[in-house]
Amino acid sequence: MYWISKTIHRTGRTWRRLLLFLAVVGPGIIVMVADNDAGGISTYATTGATTGFNMLWAFIILVPMAYYVQEMTVRLGAVTKRGHAEAIFDGFGPVWGWFSIFDLILVNWLTLVTEYIGMTQAMRIFGIPPWITFLGVTALLTAVVITGKYWTFEKLTLVFCILNFLYIPVAFWAMRTGNVPGGWATVMRGFYAPQLIGILPGTAMVTLIMANIGTTITPWQVFFQQSAVVDKGMGIHDVKLGKVDTFLGSLLTNVAAVFIIVVTASLFFYHPPHRISVLSAQQAALAMPQAMPPHSALGLWAKVFFAVGLFDAGFLGALCISLASSWAVGEVFGWAHSLNKSVRDAPWFYLFYVLLLASAGAVTLYTTEQVQNAITIFVQVVAVTLLPATLFFLILLLNERQVMGEYVNTRWQNIANWSIAIFVVTASTTYGVTQIFPHLFETPWWRQIGAWLQVGGVRL
Repeated sequence: MYWISKTIHRTGRTWRRLLLFLAVVGPGIIVMVADNDAGGISTYATTGATTGFNMLWAFIILVPMAYYVQEMTVRLGAVTKRGHAEAIFDGFGPVWGWFSIFDLILVNWLTLVTEYIGMTQAMRIFGIPPWITFLGVTALLTAVVITGKYWTFEKLTLVFCILNFLYIPVAFWAMRTGNVPGGWATVMRGFYAPQLIGILPGTAMVTLIMANIGTTITPWQVFFQQSAVVDKGMGIHDVKLGKVDTFLGSLLTNVAAVFIIVVTASLFFYHPPHRISVLSAQQAALAMPQAMPPHSALGLWAKVFFAVGLFDAGFLGALCISLASSWAVGEVFGWAHSLNKSVRDAPWFYLFYVLLLASAGAVTLYTTEQVQNAITIFVQVVAVTLLPATLFFLILLLNERQVMGEYVNTRWQNIANWSIAIFVVTASTTYGVTQIFPHLFETPWWRQIGAWLQVGGVRL
């Protein structure tokens, strides 16, 4: 009887822990899965179509990078009960506070434009005009947040997160076409033995790497998750489960990204008759039926799944980015800024939210598809270029023992987070150099050094 009693006790304890986790889960998964937004889908689609599986190694690095950055927001929000914008104003003063807000609003508005681009392009596949998509989506996004309850918003958003994984069956369908020599073994080599030389010009490769980083770790994620933790009412006793939620989110978002790359790499990069050099997610979806075997229903279903996934990604991204901006502005101006407040109780919060959506969405009505595709990649690069400032503020705040107490960064957390910050700064600097000296990376580094030495009078 003892072991039966013990088993029941353990089962009860496990069940309680599961219920506690389900109560805490939300901000981490939402912010991470939403980061696979419309711009991200197009970036991953371009990555697979132009480099095959040779960029998959990056996602082994991006999982811990995303986790270490975002778990700091869980601790900071749970301990201080303040959003990130408010924390910066309190910790660094109004000058740096206004700088961070301007930085955030600029990047968020540009990113929001790409979300509407993705949604309008996805609906265009089904023959729906952009202006109808714009009006319908803006109304739906507004309806989701005016319920007056954070929990309602969170549960609805988690349902949309599930649709982000429609790319997984499409990846298996794409691999079934047999275009990839070696099959899944070739996919796995992209993680540990990639070919990086000779696939793309150096400048294009650097830009693509920057775009992939920029769509995985962004400033708006920091602001969104910390404000969500506060709005949800999480406390220091929820930090451990909040970290689990964040790690699970970082893993899921990168898994989805990998499968998107598998789709476009197998259909286009390893299938020369259908190879596309630069494409948007919309172009990828439209080209799928032709890239799959003739008279196969899989091509049509792949197009539909990819288009639905693209719309869902844009919808999630728009929802979270606009909320991150509204939360931050509300914190700075002292407005009521909670999803637990009604429109009557927090009018400026909701008004700013709607104006942000409307202004960003209107851009899609007056730009060509070529311009939209260029904006999509450009915004990802801008995001990673402005990311270091957000990282520096976040790390410094997490090292304030008077504020954080026992939840201050440990030595290992500082090593990991400062390494991430240095890596991002290095990547941003490298990108800047490639734009000033576009031919610098077109020649292998050893030949560059040799040329410089010969110019200096040194014979090799």
